Amino acid sequence: MNFWEYLGSRHQQLLIDAYQHASAVFQCMVVATVVGVVIGVVTYRSEWAGNLATTTTSTILTIPSLAMIGLLIPIVGLGVPPTVIALTLYGLLPIVRNAIVGLRGVDPSLVDAAKGIGMSRLARLARVELPLAWPPILTGIRVSTQMLMGIAAIAAYASGPGLGNEIFRGIASLGSKNALNQVLAGTLGIIVLALLFDAAYVLVGRLTIPRGIRARDD
Repeated sequence: MNFWEYLGSRHQQLLIDAYQHASAVFQCMVVATVVGVVIGVVTYRSEWAGNLATTTTSTILTIPSLAMIGLLIPIVGLGVPPTVIALTLYGLLPIVRNAIVGLRGVDPSLVDAAKGIGMSRLARLARVELPLAWPPILTGIRVSTQMLMGIAAIAAYASGPGLGNEIFRGIASLGSKNALNQVLAGTLGIIVLALLFDAAYVLVGRLTIPRGIRARDD
């Protein structure tokens, strides 16, 4: 059976795995984005706090994904919980770092002007600082998503959802007639999902970032 015949015979299961893979990454990215931006907002004004946040999240990223999931299994069990926790933790660094950089890069004169017209601290953050810091934050989200697309495949080790199951089945049955097809289908599926997510982020950027800011960043 060649690769195309394999895809034809397994397309329903592959679509289910692809949906689960994309859903897991998307949901974890939502959580990681909220947590990462909150950490950035809390720490960007303090040099030591910002460095602590960046160092802590970068340390998490140095833990091998298999080791992370292996450590989580005795605590939360198999399946979705260790996948969600691991992916969320791995997705924090680019978001936290870019949120801090973006917020620190906001022109102080604009913040002072907002303060001068009577805006509260929360209003300045929501209406001035975060919108101006959004381009680097979005870049951090894109980077995190690309990382998590690959890391999510390791979730199959803990009976997690996604295309990693296809890859693991192929590796476990090396030498069989469909082993290479399984690995190739899972790998190409992850690449396609990563490209689709990145294209979606480009569209989000065009819709949410004013043209003048985009031109300045370019």
